[in-house]
Amino acid sequence: MKTSIALIGFMGTGKTVVGRALAGKLGKEFIELDPLIEQKAGKPIPEVFREDGEIAFRELEIEVTKEVSQKKNAVIACGGGLILNKINIDRLKKEAVIVYLTTSPEVILKRTSNDTEERPLLKVANPAQAIQELLTFREPFYQRAADIAIDTSRLDIDSAADQIIARIKEHEGLNQ
Repeated sequence: MKTSIALIGFMGTGKTVVGRALAGKLGKEFIELDPLIEQKAGKPIPEVFREDGEIAFRELEIEVTKEVSQKKNAVIACGGGLILNKINIDRLKKEAVIVYLTTSPEVILKRTSNDTEERPLLKVANPAQAIQELLTFREPFYQRAADIAIDTSRLDIDSAADQIIARIKEHEGLNQ
């Protein structure tokens, strides 16, 4: 039986805050991939994008995912684009139930509007359009990777965590 949970989804869907709450409720270790990538790169993610490019970032993401995917009893908050490389999902699926957090483009824009410095893909003239285009492109990848999907648009952090727990129990019931 899988002992870990990997949260995937677009930026601003709640992977970090919900992941932290979920780990606390389940007594699991919380692991966020972005800080591990920054540690491996020796610099913040926006710098990696600016100085080395997105491909270099994705290569670091693959390395870190490989290391983390073998952990047991963890809640893993994945970066929004992790699903672009199938190898990441294949590795995570061995030990983790994949939970796709979704929300509307409007909510994403609202949740991310104050931290564009941290979000290189939104440092553009029209962030709303960028969000829509990225979501449209990534949606099939998220769908394909997910075991479970939860819409966080109208949920607070605790409710989202509780809903994930309930849905995982249902999911595990189906897999027995």
